[in-house]
Amino acid sequence: MLVPKITSALTLDPSLLQALSLLPSTLYTDEQQAVASIESGYASAWADIASAVQAKDLLNSGLSVAVLAPTQLDAGIDASRIAFRYSAADVAARGLESIVKCAITEGVQHAGAVVLELTADQITEATLLADGGKPLLVQLVNAAAAKLLGTDGPVRVLVELVGDSSWSIDLLSRLAGAGADAVVSADQLALDPQEGQLALGEAFIAASGLVSDRADGLFTTVVVDEQRVCLGVVYSNATSVAAALAAAQGVYWSRKRGLWHKGATSGATQTLLSVAVDCDSDVLSFRVRQNGAGFCHHNTRTCFGPVAGISQLAQVVAERRDNAPEGSYTRRLFGDEQLLRAKLLEEATELADASSKSDVAFEAADLLYFVMVKCAAHGVTLADVERSLDLKHRKVVRRPGNAKPQFAAAVASAAKPEAPSAIARTSILSADICPAQAGEQIRMRVYADSELTTVERDALQQRPIIDSEEIMRRVRPIVDAVRANGDAAVLEFTAKFDRVKLDHTVIRAPFEVPALSDAVRAAIDQAYSNVHAFHTAQLGADTCIETMPGVKCSRFSRAIERVGLYVPGGTAVLPSSALMLGVPAQVAGCREIVLATPPRSDGSIVPEVLYVAHKVGATAIVKAGGAQAIAAMAYGTETVPKVDKICGPGNQYVTAAKMLAQNDTAAMVAIDMPAGPSEVLVVADATSIPAYVASDLLSQAEHGPDSQVVLLAVDLTDEQLAAIEAQVHEQASRLPRVDIVRQSIPKSYCLRVASMTDAMHFSNAYGPEHLILQNDRASDYVADVINAGSVFVGPYSPESCGDYASGTNHTLPTYGFSKMYSGVNTGTFLKHITSQELTREGLANIAQTVMTLAEVEELEAHRNAVAIRLRDM
Repeated sequence: MLVPKITSALTLDPSLLQALSLLPSTLYTDEQQAVASIESGYASAWADIASAVQAKDLLNSGLSVAVLAPTQLDAGIDASRIAFRYSAADVAARGLESIVKCAITEGVQHAGAVVLELTADQITEATLLADGGKPLLVQLVNAAAAKLLGTDGPVRVLVELVGDSSWSIDLLSRLAGAGADAVVSADQLALDPQEGQLALGEAFIAASGLVSDRADGLFTTVVVDEQRVCLGVVYSNATSVAAALAAAQGVYWSRKRGLWHKGATSGATQTLLSVAVDCDSDVLSFRVRQNGAGFCHHNTRTCFGPVAGISQLAQVVAERRDNAPEGSYTRRLFGDEQLLRAKLLEEATELADASSKSDVAFEAADLLYFVMVKCAAHGVTLADVERSLDLKHRKVVRRPGNAKPQFAAAVASAAKPEAPSAIARTSILSADICPAQAGEQIRMRVYADSELTTVERDALQQRPIIDSEEIMRRVRPIVDAVRANGDAAVLEFTAKFDRVKLDHTVIRAPFEVPALSDAVRAAIDQAYSNVHAFHTAQLGADTCIETMPGVKCSRFSRAIERVGLYVPGGTAVLPSSALMLGVPAQVAGCREIVLATPPRSDGSIVPEVLYVAHKVGATAIVKAGGAQAIAAMAYGTETVPKVDKICGPGNQYVTAAKMLAQNDTAAMVAIDMPAGPSEVLVVADATSIPAYVASDLLSQAEHGPDSQVVLLAVDLTDEQLAAIEAQVHEQASRLPRVDIVRQSIPKSYCLRVASMTDAMHFSNAYGPEHLILQNDRASDYVADVINAGSVFVGPYSPESCGDYASGTNHTLPTYGFSKMYSGVNTGTFLKHITSQELTREGLANIAQTVMTLAEVEELEAHRNAVAIRLRDM
C-alpha cells in the first residue's frame, strides 16, 4: 500500500492534496495537520508523535495511529493504534537483521504496525533470500500477518526510504511483493510528474501490488457508496485510476469505449471519496458519493436493485423533506420542531420500556425514523452520522457514561428554546458576540495575523451560516403557489408580507412619473449618464477568423430578449439598484425589461425608482417583492411577463427563489449570481486618513445587521489603530441607522498584518464584494487583486461613488463568490452565438479529421454527413 508522508515544510498543489486524501492512509509529521485532516476525508491519519502522553491526546481527537519510538510504549493505549518506528540510526547501529528480529519480537507483539527506515540498498537486501531461506522483510511480514488484532486485522509493516536514493516503481513493486507498505514523501508524487517524481496512479498500483486475473489485464473494481453498499462492479486500469485520482470522481475503463467518466452524459456522476485494494491485491474498491438517479443505467441506485434498510430510510426521508405534500404528516414533522421533539422523546421512551426482541426491534425502527427526520431537517446525512461514530470509536479517554441528572431523575424535559434570530457565524468570532449597547463604544474585534493558526485564519474568511435548506423549505411553497395560481397568489403574498392590498400587480409603460426635486432628478441624470457611458464601452466587436483555408468561424453577440430586474425595497429606497440593472440591459438592447420592486404602503412605486424605470426603457413594473416577485417573472402569470434571465440583489428569500427557478428546467430562466449580505474589505496603512477609513467601513455596516466589514491594518501602531477605532465610534453614533451598526460592527473585525503582501494574500482568499485600497501607492497594488467584486483605489475613491454614480456597477458578487463570478455588466444581458461557414475547399481540407474523430466515437451518422458530401465533390 502507498502511504504518502506530508510534512509541514511541504507546499503541495491542492489537486494533489485532494488526490492523496483518497488513499487509505496518510502519515503526517505535523500533529496539527493530522488533526485537521481527520474530519476532511476518509483516509486514516497517522502522525509521528514525540511522547505517549501526547499520543493519548491526539488519539482521543480522532488520530488513527500514533507513530512512536519503542521506548515510548504505554500500556494504557490500544496496541492497534500504535506504530513503532525503527530509525535509520537504529538500523545503522544494530544492523538490518538485528532490527528485523527486534521488530518481530518487540514491535509485532506490542504495536499495530512497525515502520522501518531503510536505504534503497537495505530494501534490496531485505527482499532478497536470506540464510534462513526467506527474505528478512518477508519474515517480518509473515510474523506480522500471524498477529491478528481482532477486527483491525494483522499488524502492518511500513518502510520509509532514507538516504540519497528516491523511490522508483521497481522499488515500490519489490516492497509490495514482500507484503510491506511504502511511506513516500508527498513531494515525490505528482498527478503530472516532473523529473524525479512518480505518477501518483502508477505509484499507487505498484505499491499496492495490484495484479489482474483477467486476460485483458483490467482490474475488477467494486463501487460502493458512503455506507459501503455495493452499487455495481466495473473495471479499471492504470489510465483510469490516474484519471480518477486526478478528478476525484468515478472514472473507470469501459471494455467497449475505453476511458469512462461515470455520469458525464447522464448526470449521474460520482464524487470519489476513497480508493482501496482488497487483501489479495486483485480487486479495487472505489467508495463514492453517488449523484443523480443512481449507478445503474436503469436509473436504480444499484445494479442489484433498490437499497434497503437504514440507507433506504435515509434516502426516502431526504426526498420527503423536499417533496412532502402540504398538510402531510411528514411535512408537519419538518415544519414543527416541537412535534418532532415530542415524537423523539416518545419513541425513545417506548424503546427504553420495550423488553421482548420483537418489541425492541419495532420501537427501534420507529425511533430511527424520527432520528433520520431530525438529521434531514438539519442537513445531516447518514454518512455524517457514521463519521461521528468513527471519531467516537477512536477516543482513548471516555466519559464515565452516567446519565444526566434530569434524565436519571425522570424529570420532564423543558420546551426547546427558540433559535436565536441572528445568523450564527462560522468563525473565531462566534463566541460572545453581542450588539454594542447605548453608551458602549462601537468597535470591531481586533486580531493579529501573526498570532493566528491556519485554522483560525481560514475561519476569519468564512461568512455567516445561512440555513439554505430551511430557507428553501419556506420559499418553495411560495414559488409553487405563484406558478399554480398566478396573479392571485402574487396579490395574496403581497398583502401578507408587504401588508399592501392591490387590485392589480403590473403597470406598463409609458409610466406616469411623479414630480421629483430638481436636485434628485439632476443626480439621477448624472449617474445615468456615467453608468451608461461605462457600460456602452463594454460592448465588444464580433469575432471572425479563418481557422484554415475555406473554414470561417465567427462569434457574435445578441441581447437576451426578456430580462427581469429585481430592485429591493424594505429598509431603504434604492433607485441606484434600478440604474445598475436597467442601464446595462438597455445598452445591451434587451427587447423587454421587466422591473419588480415592492410597493409602498399606499400601493405606489417609489417615485425615484419609477423615474429610473422610465429612463432605462422598462416595459413593465411588477408591484411585488420577495420570492413571489421572482416566481412571477420566472414562470409568468396572467399579467406578469415571463423573462429569460433574472438579475438583482435581495435578501436570502429572494436569492433562494432565484436559485429554485434557475434549477427548474420548466422555468427556463437564468440568474446573474447568488447573493449574500453586503461586505467591504478596507486595506489601511500609516498613510491612511482615519476618518476616511472609518467612513468606508460604516458605509457597508449600515446596510444590515449581517453586513460583512473587514479592516486589514498594515503595520499600524496601537495609536494609529486607535485613531481609526475612535472615528468608527464617533461617526457611527451620528448615523440614523446606528442601531443596525451596533449589531454589524461588533460582528466585524480588524486583522493586523505585517505587510501589503500579507494584506493582498488575505484579501484574495476572502474575495470581498468591495475592496478599498487606502494605502500608500494604492494604484500599484491593483495588479495584485485576484478576487474582488469592485476595487476602490486611493483616499478619494469612496465605495459610495461606485454605489451610485462613478459608472461601474454596484450589483456585485458577495459571500466569496467573487472568486468565480463577475459583477453585473453589459455582458450579463448578452449571449454569444458562434457560426461556421465552409467552402467546398474548406470541407475537403477538414473532412478526414472530422470523419476520423467520428469513427473513434462510433458516431456513424456524424461521419456520413461529411462522407456523403465528399462523394459529390
